[in-house]
Amino acid sequence: MDDFARVPKFDAHVHANVDDPAFLEQARQDGFELMSINVDYPDFPSIADQHAAATALAKADPARLHWAATFSMDGFGQPGWADRVNAGLAQAKSEGARAVKIWKNVGMIEKDADGRLIMLDHPGLSPVAEQVRALDLVLIGHQGEPHNCWLPLEQMTTDNDREYFRNHPQYHMYLHPDQPSYDDQIATRDRFVAAHPGLRFVGAHMGSLEYDVDRLGAFLDRFPDASVDLAARMSQVQYQSLRDREKVRAFFIRYQDRLLYGTDLTVNPDSDPAEFRRSAHDVWTADWRYLATGESQRVDTLDADVPGLALPREVIDKVYYRNAVRVFGTAARD
Repeated sequence: MDDFARVPKFDAHVHANVDDPAFLEQARQDGFELMSINVDYPDFPSIADQHAAATALAKADPARLHWAATFSMDGFGQPGWADRVNAGLAQAKSEGARAVKIWKNVGMIEKDADGRLIMLDHPGLSPVAEQVRALDLVLIGHQGEPHNCWLPLEQMTTDNDREYFRNHPQYHMYLHPDQPSYDDQIATRDRFVAAHPGLRFVGAHMGSLEYDVDRLGAFLDRFPDASVDLAARMSQVQYQSLRDREKVRAFFIRYQDRLLYGTDLTVNPDSDPAEFRRSAHDVWTADWRYLATGESQRVDTLDADVPGLALPREVIDKVYYRNAVRVFGTAARD
């Protein structure tokens, strides 16, 4: 734990949705760079407002705050939609964007003119994927949801998933058996990645394969240019390590070049800055305790004491920093 403050770190999945210094102040104190990801999410400020916040924060501290653009699905399928989106992505790249986010509304919410779900491998999205590749940006893909999403609440493995899907029943696929299955979502994502070789792809939230490190490893084996971030899925990793710590530890060591530390920490216009800073510090130090030390800590969402993985220093340096610098093309700090 004494190393935490002095080791360079990179949280590759956050949402700084307001031009407020609190996030940057805490990141400086705790030694983090940030990748703030814009998302086409109705619970967040508008895409335009997210973009304005990201560019303002990046201007305030360009070495510490990096950002990912996104795009709206409004008008998909209509003439000129892809051209407008692609022009917007080119503009975002010129303004400093390092990546582009495509959210779970593709595959779970958005529908075409005939009322059918728009899946990630829809031909209409191919020109956008190719523009991301041509611009040499990273595509951050959040497709599907945790495996728990397709289970009844009482069968879910973590309390945080129970809380989220209790409060967001529209995304709780157990309640919507007419919608694509979990395996449908994963297979569609894999077809998309296979169809766009050369596209730098980061699977957000452990590629929605968080429940099984063996299955996630198979994805990484199949797509050697893909990476995944750990955002908002640490408790699912801890659930597995409670049952087989050495298996999970071996996964991190084997795939040490493919994993990006991330949290999904979010600051919105209604966030209390002081409370947010305390929460961010608590999350960052708890995750460090789990990954970098062998200490046990209480994990409330599992109602259990979870021993740390005590990963080797070289693995920590990659997962926490060097992988993100390589993937997003940012300048490394000593």
